[in-house]
Amino acid sequence: MTAEDAEQLKLTPEGTAPVFTDTSPALCHHVHATAKMARACTLHLPHGPVQTPIFMPVGTKGTIKALSSRQLESLPEGGPKIILANTYHMALQPGTELLDELGGLHKFMSWKRNLLTDSGGFQMVSLCQLMGVNEEGVTFKSPYDGSEMLLRPEDSIRHQNNIGSDIMMQLDDVVSSVSVDDARFVEACDRSVRWLDRCIAAHAKPRTQNLFAIIQGGLDVRPGGLRERCLKAMIARDTPGYAIGGLAGGEDKEEFWRVVHMCTKALPRNKPRYLMGVGYPLDLVVCVSLGVDMFDCVFPTRAARFGVALVDGPGGQLKLKWSACGGSTKPVMEGCDCACCKRYTRAFLHQAFKADPGLAGQILTQHNVAYMLGLSRSMRAAIVGGEWEPFVRRFLSNFFAAQPLPKWVFDALSAAGVEVDAALRLDVARAELRPAAADEEEGGEARAKRRRVEGDDPPAPEPNAEPQPQPQPKP
Repeated sequence: MTAEDAEQLKLTPEGTAPVFTDTSPALCHHVHATAKMARACTLHLPHGPVQTPIFMPVGTKGTIKALSSRQLESLPEGGPKIILANTYHMALQPGTELLDELGGLHKFMSWKRNLLTDSGGFQMVSLCQLMGVNEEGVTFKSPYDGSEMLLRPEDSIRHQNNIGSDIMMQLDDVVSSVSVDDARFVEACDRSVRWLDRCIAAHAKPRTQNLFAIIQGGLDVRPGGLRERCLKAMIARDTPGYAIGGLAGGEDKEEFWRVVHMCTKALPRNKPRYLMGVGYPLDLVVCVSLGVDMFDCVFPTRAARFGVALVDGPGGQLKLKWSACGGSTKPVMEGCDCACCKRYTRAFLHQAFKADPGLAGQILTQHNVAYMLGLSRSMRAAIVGGEWEPFVRRFLSNFFAAQPLPKWVFDALSAAGVEVDAALRLDVARAELRPAAADEEEGGEARAKRRRVEGDDPPAPEPNAEPQPQPQPKP
C-alpha cells in the first residue's frame, strides 16, 4: 500500500476502524463494515484503491468494446477503478512478449488503474470445440488461424506476469456447470488444486501482482462434497484472494445461490471474494447479500450493443428499439449523470440504433457501465450506513413491481438473513402455486445467461431474442 493510499484510508470515515484486515506484498485488504453477510471492503492494489462491492467491466481483448480508456475515466465518480482482460486472447493477439516490451497492458491501452486478468481457464468452456485438456495443460486451436497453443499453468502465469495485471487468476480446470459427467467434475476439482500449486511456483512477481485461487467443484454442495473439498485445499494455500468459479453457465438458480452461499461461508473473512462471470443487477444484489465482493460479466456492455439499457424499475431493463421509445423525450434513466442520459433522449437513441448502431451502442455502453458502477456504490453506501436490508427491499420492490419474486431470490436472501417485505413473500407463495409459469421464467433466464464471450458479436437478435427485457411501463 502506498503512502497516498494510506492517507486516503485514514481520511475515509469507515476506514478508521476496519472490521478485518489482511496484508500481502501487493494487496492490503480492509473489511470496513458488514450487514449480515454483506461486506464493504477496500482493496489497496498497486494501481490504487478499489472499494467493494464492485462490478468490473470486461475488456476481453484489452479493450472495453465501444469505449476508450478516456471514456471510462470520464464516467460519473471517475469511472471504474478496475477492469478485466483475458490472458488467452492477449497471448494470441498481440502477444504478451510484445506487451512486456511495451511496459505491460496498462501502458499499451493507456490505463492507469487496476487490471484483473482471467487465466484462460474459461475458454475450456467457451471454446470447448477447439480444445483438449490433460494434466500438463490445455491445448487450444486458435479461432483466428487454427494454430495450436499449449497453455500450461506455468504459461498462464508467465503471460500474466508479462501483462502486468494487478490481480492474476490461477489456471483452473473448468467444466460446464450443466455437464452430467460426474467423473469429469472430480478430475477438474482435484486438478485445479494441483494447477494452483504450479501457478504459485511459477509466479515471478508476487510483490507487484496478486494471484487468486479459483474454487471449483461443480454444483456439489454436500458435506464432504467437491466444493467443500476444493475449498479446504485452496484455503490451505493462503492466496491473497479467492474466486468462485464454475457458475453462471445456465445452471438452475436454486443450485447457483447454494454454491455461492456455501463458498462465502467457508472462505476467510479477511480475503477478497470474487464471483466470476456474474453481472445481472439482481444477481449482484443477491450475491452481495451472500457475502461476495467482486463481479465481472460482459452482459452490461453486450446488452448496450443490442439496444438494451439497464435502468431502475420493473424488470431493470429498457429496450430502446421498441417503437414506444421513438417519440419519448425522456433520458434513458431519470437522475443518471452519465453522458448518455445528460445529452440524449430515448427518441434519439431509438433512431440511432436504426441509422448508426455502432454510435448508438457506444453511447449506451457508457450508460450501462455507469449504471453497474452506480449500483455498486449504492450497495456499499447501504452497507456502511446500516441500511442494507431497506436497500434490498426497495430494489426488489422496484424490480419485481410487475411480477412475483422468484423463489430462488427469497430462499437466497433468507439464507443470508435478509428479511423480505410481506407483500413480496406473498408473491412467492402465489408463484409456488404456478410451477409451470415459474419454470418458464427460469428457463428464459437461463437461456439469456451469458458469461464472457469470444470474438465478435453474434448477429443482432430478433425482437424477442436475448437479452430478454422484462415487463416495464411505457416510456
